[in-house]
Amino acid sequence: MTDSARPPDRTRGIRLPIPFPAIAIVAVVGVATVLIATHHSSESLPGDVSSHSGSDLDGLALSPRKPAPSFGGLRNYLGEPVSLAAYRGKVVLVTFLYTHCPDVCPLITAELHNTLARLGPQRRRQVQIVAVSVDPHGDSREAVAAFVNDHGMTGRMKYLIGDTHELAPVWEAWNVGSEPDSVNPELVAHSALVYGVSADGLLTTIYPSNFKPSQIVHDLPKLLNE
Repeated sequence: MTDSARPPDRTRGIRLPIPFPAIAIVAVVGVATVLIATHHSSESLPGDVSSHSGSDLDGLALSPRKPAPSFGGLRNYLGEPVSLAAYRGKVVLVTFLYTHCPDVCPLITAELHNTLARLGPQRRRQVQIVAVSVDPHGDSREAVAAFVNDHGMTGRMKYLIGDTHELAPVWEAWNVGSEPDSVNPELVAHSALVYGVSADGLLTTIYPSNFKPSQIVHDLPKLLNE
């Protein structure tokens, strides 16, 4: 499978080695990491863009670069509206999480925290992290507040929540899978990528769930269009 044909990373949020079907471990060229894809599917990235290696980005470059999908009027767990347009001029790192996830969501959040820790104060002000819930039933305001606090992300991560009617259009726009796990319905099978949106609002790169903070640190000047 070529990079351009590779479907998004999807995870069930289950600790291995619980058996579940169609696990493919795929080497990601140019990222030097391994991502776990739990389904083969015809899913595409947002806006029908494709990923490829060989650029000067440490993440997988996306082409053509298109405006990142909106958040459809979603609000964060504090009830504040969050819009991509409000962060024009900053790099926005977007991911999709749920608070009761036992493994990959805490991993992504921890590494995003570590990424911010590696940046100086000025650089940190140029980055906004946004998480979108994939669990409208479990991600209550209280659960999300506890999650971001436990991971040192209070004030650093905009965690968007809503009911299924509100969240589903955003999942569709970003081409994100979200469905009950077939083995344990209390868990959610969902896409597990970090999307890098440039300062001019274009979807530019993606990182697998096991990305390294150094990758984003390296790519930040390019995402800022410097």
